[in-house]
Amino acid sequence: MTVRALAAVAAVAFFAVPVARADGDPASDYLITRQTFLPFDAKVPKAQVDQLNGIVADANKKGFKIRVAIISRRFDLGAVPSLWRKPKTYARFLGQELTFVYKDRLLIVMPNGYGVSRGGKALPDAQRIVDTLPAPGADGPALAAAATRAVRRLAADAGVTAEIPSSSESTTNDRLVIAGAAVGLVLLILVGLGVRRLLARR
Repeated sequence: MTVRALAAVAAVAFFAVPVARADGDPASDYLITRQTFLPFDAKVPKAQVDQLNGIVADANKKGFKIRVAIISRRFDLGAVPSLWRKPKTYARFLGQELTFVYKDRLLIVMPNGYGVSRGGKALPDAQRIVDTLPAPGADGPALAAAATRAVRRLAADAGVTAEIPSSSESTTNDRLVIAGAAVGLVLLILVGLGVRRLLARR
């Protein structure tokens, strides 16, 4: 491998971090690899973010496959603002966008209601369940609480008890993430040093 190629690999490794692209709808970018999407400006407290992420992860771990997108305002829909306040339609739309990587349940939470789909198609039975829940509400904390409640209710209907992990479990997971990030940083530094040594020899 040439020095130029090594430098390119190092640059890609350093800057390759998951970000939401500006094109399309942000939720479709995030849910390719993640189980939840929460807008940055929804101002959801970290404790509630952890609760939602925790219960979604627990449901998936127990076999109830589901991903969740919270849409707090029209801007969160990116290139499809016409689907604002149409959670059922957006659930099908987003489900179709994700089918090449994810074909299972998808829950959409908007201030005026919920949408549920699977593989881009409506799920009438699941939709009836969430339709019995109160309207989520307009602000971020209310939407996060509503999403957590809806996931628990949908999982329970399927015979799965989805639970929010205890704080100790969350702390352990956080430490694992931090440790993984540290290892990744060390590897990047080593790659960078290797590239510098090769360049110095030329």
